[in-house]
Amino acid sequence: MKRGKDGFLPVIRLLMMPLPGVSESTCYGTPAFYISKKLLARMKEDGETLVVYTPDRDEWTSRDCVIFFITDHYKNHPYVLVNLGKVERAELSALLAEAWRSRAGKKLLQQGGRL
Repeated sequence: MKRGKDGFLPVIRLLMMPLPGVSESTCYGTPAFYISKKLLARMKEDGETLVVYTPDRDEWTSRDCVIFFITDHYKNHPYVLVNLGKVERAELSALLAEAWRSRAGKKLLQQGGRL
């Protein structure tokens, strides 16, 4: 994904905020996105990496381990790290929609339609 003059955050907002029930706040001092107080995604301190909740982490890391990866810190947690400079916008959108679907309740899933 191409980095804009304001970094990657505006694009991430564009992908996240239309999802029903999503709110923006912070996590460890960086921008983060939540649904019902559950973390969906947050920027890492480097501004180049996004942490995304996913129950299918192995599927993503097997696609491309340069774009989708984990560190020892995340080994026992259902999150994948995303190299924002290398990921395609469509792939990131699919991952974020998956994160939303896996954390949204029944009511929000009905509002979200075919996301």
